[in-house]
Amino acid sequence: MTSYAHQGLFRTLSATAVATALAVTAVPAAQAGTARTASSAPVPALTWRACAQPGGPAGQECAELPVPLDYSRPDGPQLTLAVSRLRSDKPTARRGALIVIPGGPGGSGVQRLTDKGTALRGQLGGAYDLVSLDPRGVGGSTRASCGLDAADRHLVTLRSWPAADGGIDGNIARARRTADACARNGGPVLRSLTTANEVRDIDRFRQALGEEKLSAWGESYGTYVGAEYAQKYPQHTDRWVLDSNDDPDPSRVARGWLANMAVGVEDRMPDFAAWAADPARADDGLWLARKADEVRPLFLALAAKLDREPKETTTPGVPLTGTLLRQALQNALESDDAFPQLAQLIKAAQDPAATPVLTPDLSQAMPDEDAAVAIGVICNDVRWPDPVSSYGPAVAAGRATYPLTAGMPVNITPCTFWKDAPAEPPARITDRGPSDILLIQNRRDPDTPYSGALRMRAAFGARARLVTVDSGGHGSYLGTGNACGDRTVTRFLTTGQRPESDTECAGR
Repeated sequence: MTSYAHQGLFRTLSATAVATALAVTAVPAAQAGTARTASSAPVPALTWRACAQPGGPAGQECAELPVPLDYSRPDGPQLTLAVSRLRSDKPTARRGALIVIPGGPGGSGVQRLTDKGTALRGQLGGAYDLVSLDPRGVGGSTRASCGLDAADRHLVTLRSWPAADGGIDGNIARARRTADACARNGGPVLRSLTTANEVRDIDRFRQALGEEKLSAWGESYGTYVGAEYAQKYPQHTDRWVLDSNDDPDPSRVARGWLANMAVGVEDRMPDFAAWAADPARADDGLWLARKADEVRPLFLALAAKLDREPKETTTPGVPLTGTLLRQALQNALESDDAFPQLAQLIKAAQDPAATPVLTPDLSQAMPDEDAAVAIGVICNDVRWPDPVSSYGPAVAAGRATYPLTAGMPVNITPCTFWKDAPAEPPARITDRGPSDILLIQNRRDPDTPYSGALRMRAAFGARARLVTVDSGGHGSYLGTGNACGDRTVTRFLTTGQRPESDTECAGR
């Protein structure tokens, strides 16, 4: 496994170091993206083997699951998905299987199970076999590649940060170049990377497990995958937890999620400001200001200075720019645990004698296969229809209204130049189906803001309940240490008891 997490266009992507390279018989790209029906081919048996990782839960097992490249041709070319499970350690208490759906696009479910399996076991008391998979294009599953130059695979280039003066000519050129490379090199595997296919793959996994129903814990982008599954296969959902949700508007999907980040960062910034202005920070040399309301203008002024005068870092050829500092802020706002690292970077940027140290997610290029899946899913899911001329004014307005993100969330992406139209429309999430869904959301989430979660809640109607946690950061259940939120989710998964109505949990 890699020692650090790469970030995709929307949130952290945990990438595996070694991908399984599998030959796939070529089919025309148009066929790989056509509307698909449920597979009628026999579901293969899973051959499990031990794969416990150091520091991970004991007893973790792994297997490979063949899935159709194109579900309208179930007997055609197959991809292979890496799947994993932790069997219930209390068989007499077992009531089914719970799938852990990772975020991203591009998060590894196998790694997520490794990271969270022990904590989940402790919460759930053997009620479930815990299972997950690496979505197609991710980790140990069949991969795709766009053949992008390293310079186009840094986080601050995959995310379309405007130039220091707000210009977007470089972003337009890079977006076109990236889309061309993906069309030239990605092939049918890249075209098959969609949310709809991940949903179908999960249901094929359910069948291979021999389960009539699944329970689930999906986080971030995984909430959208989980919502689509609940919409498409309501008869196969048991107890469904969606953690860190965003607006499921089918006309925008990922485009809307990216735009919402500007709001999320502004929602979350006061938490960092309060932390950085706490006199207790002086003991560690991380005290940035005497008052919390001084931190935001301090940060913006420093970013503007670095726009004009980038500062050399310990990574040759990668100076600390205003853009890199803004990206560091966005990364750090995901967790209070990252606040000290951000404060250290700010202090080093302010000190003429200091040389800032960049973390790998800021200093290194993302592997090409990780970049391909992060781009491919969002561009395959829905068309981004605006003309190129619309992005300049949108960026200018974004820079004025949300200076912490400087127009990036509404800037152009490769999806504007994507060569193939989406093969099927995104699912519309509705209130039709069983009332078996629990949403949990931090009030100050920088990546999937609370305003977007309210739209997911409205889409589900009476099918869902919403637990609002008065906390900051991305990822609530087993993420912020909020006892009320954790207890509410655990009670639902183990007993089926949900709050009778939407409820709130005070901060820890």
